[in-house]
Amino acid sequence: MNELTQPRVLREYALIADGERGAMIGPDGTIDWLCVPRWDSPAAFAQLLGGPGHYTVTPADRWYVWGGYYENGSLIWHSRWTGGGVTECREALAMPADPGRCVIMRRIEAVEGPAKVRVELDIAAGFGRDEMRDLKRSGGVWSGRSGRIRFRWTGAAKASQSDDGALSLVISLPEGGHHDLVLELADQVLDDEPPDPEGLWQATRDAWSRVVPDCAGLIAVRDARHAYAVLRGLTSSTGAMVAAATTSLPERMEGGRNYDYRFAWIRDQCYSGMAIAAHGEHPLLDGTVRFLTERVLEDGSDLEPAYTITGQKIPGERTLPLRGYPGGIAVAGNRVRSQFQLDCLGEVLNVLAAAARLDRLTGENWRAVETVVAAIGQRWEKADAGLWEIDDERWAHSRLTCVAGLRSIAAVASGSPGGYGYRQAARWSALADEILASLPDCVHEEGRWQRSPGDERTDASLLLPMIRGAVPVDDPRSLATLRAVREQLADDGYLYRFRHDSRPLHKSEGAFLLCGFWMAQALAMRGESAEAARWFERNRAACGPAGLYTEEYDVGQRQLRGNLPQAFVHAAMLECAAWLSAEASAADFAFEAPANPV
Repeated sequence: MNELTQPRVLREYALIADGERGAMIGPDGTIDWLCVPRWDSPAAFAQLLGGPGHYTVTPADRWYVWGGYYENGSLIWHSRWTGGGVTECREALAMPADPGRCVIMRRIEAVEGPAKVRVELDIAAGFGRDEMRDLKRSGGVWSGRSGRIRFRWTGAAKASQSDDGALSLVISLPEGGHHDLVLELADQVLDDEPPDPEGLWQATRDAWSRVVPDCAGLIAVRDARHAYAVLRGLTSSTGAMVAAATTSLPERMEGGRNYDYRFAWIRDQCYSGMAIAAHGEHPLLDGTVRFLTERVLEDGSDLEPAYTITGQKIPGERTLPLRGYPGGIAVAGNRVRSQFQLDCLGEVLNVLAAAARLDRLTGENWRAVETVVAAIGQRWEKADAGLWEIDDERWAHSRLTCVAGLRSIAAVASGSPGGYGYRQAARWSALADEILASLPDCVHEEGRWQRSPGDERTDASLLLPMIRGAVPVDDPRSLATLRAVREQLADDGYLYRFRHDSRPLHKSEGAFLLCGFWMAQALAMRGESAEAARWFERNRAACGPAGLYTEEYDVGQRQLRGNLPQAFVHAAMLECAAWLSAEASAADFAFEAPANPV
């Protein structure tokens, strides 16, 4: 690995994605992570994890400072370097996306003064196992293959192969000039005509403008819109959304907590669906409902915690022959496939109920509702791995999530006399009551919810019962839980999941940004608007220049920890923005209303 392309701290990375795969770009213009053709395929650029494979466009003169920005409402990124002049590289994956073909567009622009950049391409498919071979140049276009991946590179006619096998060239531009590079990577023969760069850019800009709403009326509108764009970029045409674009980025250095998140978690998919529904009717919600319905109808009570984006069972975890990101071990696959997570069933009902309130459900979706309710009826008394995917226990959060889901879907059904589910609504509500009545052993002597009958600790996830409606906001257990979470798990405006042991919170793990947004929502529900806004602003700022969130945030070192970008954190940010905007609108309306309306 050369000096210019060493791994960076996570806040410095940007993401370009098209829904079928995503690439991570460092501040020096190096794409050092990309799996093709799909999210969970082996990486062709694995330099992020200490392996071979990268695609670099960087200033030839190393005397520069870096920056960058997204075009609003898209994942079209501009790498920006200021030295003797200003050079930018506009970067994107072409949209609409082809699941079998990845198209990387890079337009180098001399913004102020002339530009001179160094370009290097080293494709190493199979997590670095396969070198480039069968290289040939025809009509100014390079082609070749790496393992099962074929490639075609347009705009690099002057490139030559170096001793280490990479293709490299230097591009010089006058002020105001630009140069396009188009790299296609596919698991099929590329025998058509090379694409026109201008046409690709226009189609990609048009595609982003169609799929991302303007989010007008939301607080933090630009960040909320960006969160939506990230969720869209992580979501395949199948409707499945990967939990993150990467694998093996450690949540804690040398802590043994590095996982492969390039799969679709049912729970994360539901969190995303709830966030989209909180904002309004969008096709992204329909894709979520479709994917969840397909999985539920196929697997029923054996619903897996996670799937590939094509709906297949995920592979078990294995160690990769890569050095790994500093502080972590490189792995592929995930052992979550062996777990039962009861709360996923409740979350599916929550998102289907949210979609129903927007009149987005069909008969097939209601059949999925029946299937999920039946699964809850069969399995709610069993121990499960829970939200945090740890030891099997009778987790209070899991059961309360089922209560919330059952109440939500019953309320929708009972509100439509004669509609599908009207007669079932009473039965669903009765099941919710039965589960709730079974939980006295999950109430601490202080009156708050505790994690499980045998675990008296509080847990940030126990804010969700009041947020999702399992119990009323003013229920004494809700109030006591909110108070305990604030007192025991908060630090400097951030929130931790639970206390692992007697050590200070930050010694065990980073703060969970998801939990921080939950706190903002819970406080908003309690009418503590100013405090809710402080929590929201604190947590939405826990990102780098590209506005990407990881799962955890190291409060002491102000560093991002874990895989990047973490979808459910972006979903929580979007949902929280929608909630706080609604609260603000209601407050404005109340302020403007007559004091004594007739």
